[in-house]
Amino acid sequence: MVTVEYGLIGKTLGHSFSAKYFNEKFMKEGISARYDLYPLPDVDLLPTLIKDHPQLKGLNVTIPYKVEVMKFLDDLSEEARGIGAVNVIKITRDSADGGYHLKGYNSDAYGFSESMKEVLNRSGFNISDNKDKPVALILGTGGASKAVVWSMRNLCFEPQLVGRTHRDDCLSYSELTPDMVYDSKVIVNCTPLGTSPDINRAAPFPYEYLHEGQICFDLVYNPEETLFMKLCKAHGCIVNNGLEMLRLQAIGAWKIWNE
Repeated sequence: MVTVEYGLIGKTLGHSFSAKYFNEKFMKEGISARYDLYPLPDVDLLPTLIKDHPQLKGLNVTIPYKVEVMKFLDDLSEEARGIGAVNVIKITRDSADGGYHLKGYNSDAYGFSESMKEVLNRSGFNISDNKDKPVALILGTGGASKAVVWSMRNLCFEPQLVGRTHRDDCLSYSELTPDMVYDSKVIVNCTPLGTSPDINRAAPFPYEYLHEGQICFDLVYNPEETLFMKLCKAHGCIVNNGLEMLRLQAIGAWKIWNE
């Protein structure tokens, strides 16, 4: 009999790394739990979901609710507060009155940071010598990009958001100059563009200005090699997908739920 439930909330949930990862973990380790997908057409349905699933102990959060979900939380970890986005919710139940307490965390930052460190090391880039703060272009402005911006700052990079429209903290794609692209050490795709089954899409980035040795990291993991990665690799860039980041953030989520 399953005694504990976990799950993933988002607007449209197709193939889920987390569901496969956790349910295989539970089976392999003999843990009496299950992990389900909870597509929510509106984030305001979260309280109803939690009420209807009294065994629910923890949730992962994905597009587009990593920021919106914060209005329902009673508390935030220091990291989640600093990032401004949540991808893990810990649910603590009060058996006396049936109430519950929700605390938000961000394990995306841990997953991305550790994965990026490995790519930087593989490229020969010495993080300890990184005193000049090279630029990292961050494509996309959603909840995932907030964790990436926070992580890149901690790795002593200067992150620059890039999106479809200009705003005070964000350049539009059309504003990127050849020198801006050429001088960037790292480019990170935080958009969902290129995710299966829509594999023939990529951010409208000026790929022609990329050059050998730059690091291009795609948070998308399905397919294994995205169109973004192919376009970057064609210019000699070192490419990486988001699969290891997802594995690491899942490990982080499990630790949070059980601490």
